[in-house]
Amino acid sequence: MATTTRPVGPFPRRPTLPRAPESPEVRGRSDRLDGWRDLLREHFVALDVRAEADAPFDGAVRSSLVGHLAVATVDSTQQECVRTPGLARHDPDDYLQVGLLARGQAVARQDGREALLGPGAYTIYETGRPFAWEFRGPWRMLVFTWPRDLVGIDHDTSRAATARALGGDRLGAVVGRTLADVVAAPPTLSPVAGARLATELGELVGTVAGEALHHDPVAGPRGVADLRARVEAYVAEHLEDPDLGPETIARAHFVSTRQLHRAFAEVSTTVGRLVRRRRLEHGQRELADPRLTDLSVTDIALRCGFGDLAAFSRAFKETFHEPPSTFRLRHGP
Repeated sequence: MATTTRPVGPFPRRPTLPRAPESPEVRGRSDRLDGWRDLLREHFVALDVRAEADAPFDGAVRSSLVGHLAVATVDSTQQECVRTPGLARHDPDDYLQVGLLARGQAVARQDGREALLGPGAYTIYETGRPFAWEFRGPWRMLVFTWPRDLVGIDHDTSRAATARALGGDRLGAVVGRTLADVVAAPPTLSPVAGARLATELGELVGTVAGEALHHDPVAGPRGVADLRARVEAYVAEHLEDPDLGPETIARAHFVSTRQLHRAFAEVSTTVGRLVRRRRLEHGQRELADPRLTDLSVTDIALRCGFGDLAAFSRAFKETFHEPPSTFRLRHGP
Protein backbone atom coordinates (compact mmCIF):
# COMPACT_ATOMS: atom_id res chain seq x y z
CA MET A 1 0.00 0.00 0.00
CA ALA A 2 1.46 3.35 -0.96
CA THR A 3 1.67 5.64 2.06
CA THR A 4 2.58 9.21 2.85
CA THR A 5 4.15 10.11 6.19
CA ARG A 6 3.67 13.47 7.86
CA PRO A 7 3.97 14.75 11.46
CA VAL A 8 0.29 15.22 12.27
CA GLY A 9 -2.54 13.63 14.23
CA PRO A 10 -5.81 14.20 16.05
CA PHE A 11 -4.35 15.15 19.41
CA PRO A 12 -4.67 18.78 20.63
CA ARG A 13 -1.32 20.22 21.45
CA ARG A 14 -1.08 23.13 23.81
CA PRO A 15 -3.95 23.68 26.29
CA THR A 16 -3.47 27.09 27.90
CA LEU A 17 -5.66 29.06 30.30
CA PRO A 18 -8.00 31.45 28.50
CA ARG A 19 -7.58 35.15 29.23
CA ALA A 20 -11.32 35.81 29.12
CA PRO A 21 -14.32 33.92 30.56
CA GLU A 22 -15.36 32.81 27.08
CA SER A 23 -13.24 30.35 25.10
CA PRO A 24 -14.06 30.72 21.38
CA GLU A 25 -14.40 27.61 19.32
CA VAL A 26 -11.77 27.00 16.62
CA ARG A 27 -12.68 25.16 13.43
CA GLY A 28 -10.65 23.97 10.46
CA ARG A 29 -10.95 21.59 7.54
CA SER A 30 -8.74 20.19 4.76
CA ASP A 31 -9.15 17.71 1.94
CA ARG A 32 -5.39 17.31 1.44
CA LEU A 33 -2.89 15.57 3.69
CA ASP A 34 -0.50 18.52 3.51
CA GLY A 35 -3.29 20.89 4.41
CA TRP A 36 -4.32 18.61 7.28
CA ARG A 37 -0.77 18.78 8.59
CA ASP A 38 -0.66 22.57 8.36
CA LEU A 39 -4.12 22.94 9.91
CA LEU A 40 -3.30 20.87 12.98
CA ARG A 41 0.37 21.78 13.50
CA GLU A 42 -0.33 24.35 16.18
CA HIS A 43 -2.95 22.27 17.98
CA PHE A 44 -1.53 18.73 17.92
CA VAL A 45 1.54 16.92 19.19
CA ALA A 46 4.01 15.83 16.52
CA LEU A 47 3.06 12.48 14.99
CA ASP A 48 3.79 10.47 11.89
CA VAL A 49 0.58 9.92 9.94
CA ARG A 50 0.34 7.24 7.28
CA ALA A 51 -2.53 7.16 4.82
CA GLU A 52 -3.15 5.62 1.41
CA ALA A 53 -1.70 7.99 -1.14
CA ASP A 54 -4.43 7.43 -3.73
CA ALA A 55 -7.41 7.32 -1.36
CA PRO A 56 -9.66 10.37 -0.93
CA PHE A 57 -8.65 12.32 2.17
CA ASP A 58 -10.69 14.60 4.37
CA GLY A 59 -10.13 15.96 7.85
CA ALA A 60 -11.83 18.43 10.17
CA VAL A 61 -11.21 19.65 13.70
CA ARG A 62 -13.27 21.67 16.16
CA SER A 63 -11.65 22.60 19.47
CA SER A 64 -12.13 24.82 22.51
CA LEU A 65 -10.86 25.23 26.06
CA VAL A 66 -12.42 24.45 29.41
CA GLY A 67 -9.99 25.84 31.94
CA HIS A 68 -6.69 24.05 31.35
CA LEU A 69 -8.46 21.23 29.50
CA ALA A 70 -8.45 21.29 25.69
CA VAL A 71 -11.45 19.52 24.17
CA ALA A 72 -11.72 18.68 20.49
CA THR A 73 -13.78 16.83 17.94
CA VAL A 74 -11.77 15.35 15.09
CA ASP A 75 -13.20 13.76 11.92
CA SER A 76 -11.07 12.13 9.26
CA THR A 77 -10.51 9.12 7.02
CA GLN A 78 -8.54 5.89 7.38
CA GLN A 79 -4.99 6.44 8.65
CA GLU A 80 -2.39 5.47 11.23
CA CYS A 81 -0.91 8.06 13.59
CA VAL A 82 2.31 7.20 15.43
CA ARG A 83 4.09 9.03 18.21
CA THR A 84 7.61 7.70 17.64
CA PRO A 85 10.24 7.53 20.41
CA GLY A 86 12.15 10.34 18.71
CA LEU A 87 9.12 12.62 18.53
CA ALA A 88 8.25 11.97 22.17
CA ARG A 89 11.85 12.49 23.27
CA HIS A 90 12.26 15.86 21.55
CA ASP A 91 8.97 17.36 22.74
CA PRO A 92 9.44 19.12 26.12
CA ASP A 93 5.69 19.20 26.87
CA ASP A 94 3.89 16.19 28.35
CA TYR A 95 0.13 15.71 28.23
CA LEU A 96 -2.31 13.13 29.43
CA GLN A 97 -5.01 12.56 26.85
CA VAL A 98 -8.26 10.67 26.53
CA GLY A 99 -9.57 9.60 23.15
CA LEU A 100 -13.31 8.82 23.07
CA LEU A 101 -14.41 7.25 19.80
CA ALA A 102 -17.72 8.64 18.58
CA ARG A 103 -17.81 6.92 15.18
CA GLY A 104 -15.86 4.18 13.42
CA GLN A 105 -13.32 1.71 14.78
CA ALA A 106 -9.82 2.33 16.12
CA VAL A 107 -6.95 0.59 17.86
CA ALA A 108 -4.84 2.47 20.42
CA ARG A 109 -1.40 1.16 21.42
CA GLN A 110 0.91 2.20 24.23
CA ASP A 111 3.10 0.62 26.94
CA GLY A 112 2.90 -2.84 25.41
CA ARG A 113 -0.91 -2.94 25.31
CA GLU A 114 -3.53 -2.30 22.70
CA ALA A 115 -7.21 -1.39 22.98
CA LEU A 116 -9.80 -1.98 20.28
CA LEU A 117 -12.38 0.81 20.48
CA GLY A 118 -15.86 1.11 19.06
CA PRO A 119 -18.31 3.99 19.42
CA GLY A 120 -18.64 5.09 23.05
CA ALA A 121 -15.39 3.49 24.23
CA TYR A 122 -12.39 5.56 25.29
CA THR A 123 -8.83 5.14 26.43
CA ILE A 124 -6.00 7.02 28.15
CA TYR A 125 -2.62 7.71 26.57
CA GLU A 126 0.33 9.97 27.36
CA THR A 127 2.33 12.05 24.90
CA GLY A 128 5.60 11.72 26.82
CA ARG A 129 5.96 8.13 25.61
CA PRO A 130 5.47 6.50 22.19
CA PHE A 131 1.92 5.58 21.22
CA ALA A 132 -0.04 4.83 18.07
CA TRP A 133 -3.59 5.10 16.76
CA GLU A 134 -4.89 3.01 13.87
CA PHE A 135 -8.16 4.25 12.43
CA ARG A 136 -10.05 1.78 10.26
CA GLY A 137 -12.20 3.69 7.82
CA PRO A 138 -13.95 7.03 8.45
CA TRP A 139 -13.96 8.04 12.11
CA ARG A 140 -14.76 10.70 14.65
CA MET A 141 -12.96 11.02 17.95
CA LEU A 142 -13.42 13.33 20.92
CA VAL A 143 -10.03 14.19 22.40
CA PHE A 144 -9.38 15.61 25.88
CA THR A 145 -5.94 17.00 26.71
CA TRP A 146 -4.63 17.91 30.16
CA PRO A 147 -1.11 19.15 30.92
CA ARG A 148 0.39 16.11 32.63
CA ASP A 149 1.39 17.96 35.79
CA LEU A 150 -2.17 19.27 36.27
CA VAL A 151 -3.81 15.82 36.38
CA GLY A 152 -4.27 14.11 39.73
CA ILE A 153 -3.54 10.62 38.35
CA ASP A 154 -0.24 9.24 39.63
CA HIS A 155 2.28 8.08 37.04
CA ASP A 156 2.12 4.40 38.05
CA THR A 157 -1.66 4.34 37.64
CA SER A 158 -1.65 6.14 34.31
CA ARG A 159 1.16 3.96 32.93
CA ALA A 160 -0.83 0.86 33.93
CA ALA A 161 -4.06 2.33 32.55
CA THR A 162 -2.94 3.41 29.08
CA ALA A 163 -4.32 1.62 26.02
CA ARG A 164 -7.14 -0.06 27.95
CA ALA A 165 -10.69 0.15 26.64
CA LEU A 166 -12.83 2.09 29.13
CA GLY A 167 -16.53 2.89 29.18
CA GLY A 168 -17.89 -0.65 29.13
CA ASP A 169 -19.21 -0.66 32.70
CA ARG A 170 -21.81 1.58 34.33
CA LEU A 171 -19.35 4.03 35.87
CA GLY A 172 -17.29 4.24 32.69
CA ALA A 173 -20.39 4.85 30.59
CA VAL A 174 -21.57 7.68 32.87
CA VAL A 175 -18.18 9.39 32.73
CA GLY A 176 -18.02 8.88 28.96
CA ARG A 177 -21.37 10.59 28.49
CA THR A 178 -20.23 13.46 30.71
CA LEU A 179 -17.09 13.94 28.64
CA ALA A 180 -19.09 13.84 25.41
CA ASP A 181 -21.54 16.43 26.76
CA VAL A 182 -18.67 18.82 27.53
CA VAL A 183 -17.47 18.58 23.92
CA ALA A 184 -20.95 18.93 22.46
CA ALA A 185 -21.69 22.09 24.46
CA PRO A 186 -18.57 23.54 26.15
CA PRO A 187 -19.82 25.63 29.08
CA THR A 188 -19.04 29.33 29.30
CA LEU A 189 -17.22 29.66 32.62
CA SER A 190 -14.92 32.01 34.45
CA PRO A 191 -11.24 30.95 34.48
CA VAL A 192 -11.55 29.75 38.08
CA ALA A 193 -14.67 27.68 37.40
CA GLY A 194 -13.19 26.35 34.16
CA ALA A 195 -10.04 25.21 35.94
CA ARG A 196 -12.13 23.51 38.63
CA LEU A 197 -14.23 21.67 36.03
CA ALA A 198 -11.12 20.59 34.13
CA THR A 199 -9.62 19.20 37.34
CA GLU A 200 -12.81 17.38 38.29
CA LEU A 201 -13.12 15.79 34.85
CA GLY A 202 -9.54 14.55 35.20
CA GLU A 203 -10.40 13.05 38.58
CA LEU A 204 -13.41 11.26 37.09
CA VAL A 205 -11.20 9.72 34.42
CA GLY A 206 -8.74 8.69 37.13
CA THR A 207 -11.55 7.00 39.08
CA VAL A 208 -12.64 5.03 36.01
CA ALA A 209 -9.05 3.98 35.33
CA GLY A 210 -8.51 2.95 38.94
CA GLU A 211 -11.64 0.81 38.96
CA ALA A 212 -10.65 -0.83 35.67
CA LEU A 213 -7.25 -1.73 37.10
CA HIS A 214 -8.80 -3.01 40.32
CA HIS A 215 -10.93 -5.49 38.37
CA ASP A 216 -8.30 -6.36 35.75
CA PRO A 217 -6.93 -9.89 36.33
CA VAL A 218 -3.56 -8.95 34.85
CA ALA A 219 -3.09 -5.47 36.29
CA GLY A 220 -0.76 -6.41 39.17
CA PRO A 221 1.67 -9.10 40.36
CA ARG A 222 -1.06 -11.11 42.04
CA GLY A 223 -3.23 -10.87 38.95
CA VAL A 224 -0.37 -11.95 36.70
CA ALA A 225 0.33 -15.00 38.87
CA ASP A 226 -3.38 -15.85 38.83
CA LEU A 227 -3.44 -15.54 35.04
CA ARG A 228 -0.47 -17.92 34.71
CA ALA A 229 -2.19 -20.45 36.98
CA ARG A 230 -5.40 -20.29 34.95
CA VAL A 231 -3.47 -20.68 31.71
CA GLU A 232 -1.64 -23.72 33.09
CA ALA A 233 -4.97 -25.35 33.94
CA TYR A 234 -6.43 -24.44 30.55
CA VAL A 235 -3.45 -25.91 28.70
CA ALA A 236 -3.72 -29.17 30.68
CA GLU A 237 -7.39 -29.47 29.69
CA HIS A 238 -6.84 -28.75 25.97
CA LEU A 239 -3.65 -30.61 25.09
CA GLU A 240 -5.40 -32.61 22.36
CA ASP A 241 -6.44 -29.46 20.51
CA PRO A 242 -3.96 -28.99 17.63
CA ASP A 243 -4.85 -25.27 17.49
CA LEU A 244 -3.85 -24.68 21.11
CA GLY A 245 -1.51 -21.70 21.09
CA PRO A 246 -1.03 -18.12 22.32
CA GLU A 247 -3.88 -16.67 20.23
CA THR A 248 -6.53 -19.19 21.32
CA ILE A 249 -5.35 -19.07 24.93
CA ALA A 250 -5.47 -15.25 25.00
CA ARG A 251 -9.00 -15.22 23.56
CA ALA A 252 -10.15 -17.77 26.13
CA HIS A 253 -8.88 -15.53 28.95
CA PHE A 254 -10.01 -12.18 27.51
CA VAL A 255 -6.50 -10.72 27.31
CA SER A 256 -4.31 -9.70 24.38
CA THR A 257 -1.52 -11.99 23.20
CA ARG A 258 0.90 -9.26 24.23
CA GLN A 259 -0.40 -9.32 27.81
CA LEU A 260 -0.22 -13.10 27.81
CA HIS A 261 3.38 -13.18 26.61
CA ARG A 262 4.37 -10.52 29.15
CA ALA A 263 2.87 -12.56 32.01
CA PHE A 264 5.05 -15.56 31.14
CA ALA A 265 8.15 -13.50 30.40
CA GLU A 266 8.30 -12.80 34.15
CA VAL A 267 9.02 -16.51 34.74
CA SER A 268 11.50 -16.74 31.84
CA THR A 269 9.39 -18.85 29.52
CA THR A 270 6.91 -18.44 26.68
CA VAL A 271 3.39 -19.71 26.16
CA GLY A 272 4.58 -21.77 23.19
CA ARG A 273 7.27 -23.50 25.24
CA LEU A 274 4.76 -24.14 28.02
CA VAL A 275 2.32 -25.84 25.62
CA ARG A 276 5.10 -27.92 24.02
CA ARG A 277 6.50 -29.03 27.37
CA ARG A 278 3.11 -30.01 28.79
CA ARG A 279 2.27 -31.99 25.64
CA LEU A 280 5.55 -33.90 25.85
CA GLU A 281 5.13 -34.61 29.56
CA HIS A 282 1.62 -35.88 28.85
CA GLY A 283 3.07 -38.07 26.11
CA GLN A 284 5.61 -39.48 28.55
CA ARG A 285 2.88 -40.47 30.98
CA GLU A 286 0.79 -42.11 28.28
CA LEU A 287 3.75 -44.07 26.85
CA ALA A 288 4.42 -45.50 30.31
CA ASP A 289 0.76 -46.21 31.15
CA PRO A 290 0.05 -49.98 31.09
CA ARG A 291 -3.61 -49.28 30.33
CA LEU A 292 -2.69 -47.76 26.94
CA THR A 293 -0.64 -50.56 25.42
CA ASP A 294 -3.18 -50.93 22.62
CA LEU A 295 -2.43 -47.39 21.43
CA SER A 296 0.40 -46.86 18.96
CA VAL A 297 2.96 -44.12 19.38
CA THR A 298 1.18 -42.27 16.57
CA ASP A 299 -2.11 -42.47 18.48
CA ILE A 300 -0.43 -41.01 21.55
CA ALA A 301 1.17 -38.24 19.49
CA LEU A 302 -2.26 -37.21 18.20
CA ARG A 303 -3.76 -37.39 21.71
CA CYS A 304 -1.06 -34.91 22.79
CA GLY A 305 -1.93 -32.40 20.08
CA PHE A 306 0.90 -33.13 17.66
CA GLY A 307 -0.04 -33.19 13.99
CA ASP A 308 1.95 -36.30 13.14
CA LEU A 309 4.38 -38.88 14.51
CA ALA A 310 7.44 -37.22 13.01
CA ALA A 311 6.86 -33.92 14.82
CA PHE A 312 6.19 -35.73 18.10
CA SER A 313 9.27 -37.94 17.78
CA ARG A 314 11.53 -35.03 16.93
CA ALA A 315 10.30 -32.89 19.84
CA PHE A 316 10.39 -35.85 22.26
CA LYS A 317 13.98 -36.70 21.37
CA GLU A 318 15.12 -33.07 21.64
CA THR A 319 13.63 -32.82 25.12
CA PHE A 320 14.23 -36.26 26.65
CA HIS A 321 17.23 -37.36 24.54
CA GLU A 322 15.67 -40.57 23.26
CA PRO A 323 12.90 -41.49 20.78
CA PRO A 324 9.41 -42.13 22.19
CA SER A 325 9.52 -45.77 21.06
CA THR A 326 12.71 -46.35 23.09
CA PHE A 327 11.22 -44.64 26.11
CA ARG A 328 8.19 -46.88 25.86
CA LEU A 329 10.32 -50.03 25.74
CA ARG A 330 12.19 -48.97 28.87
CA HIS A 331 9.29 -47.63 30.91
CA GLY A 332 6.24 -49.43 29.56
CA PRO A 333 4.81 -52.75 30.77
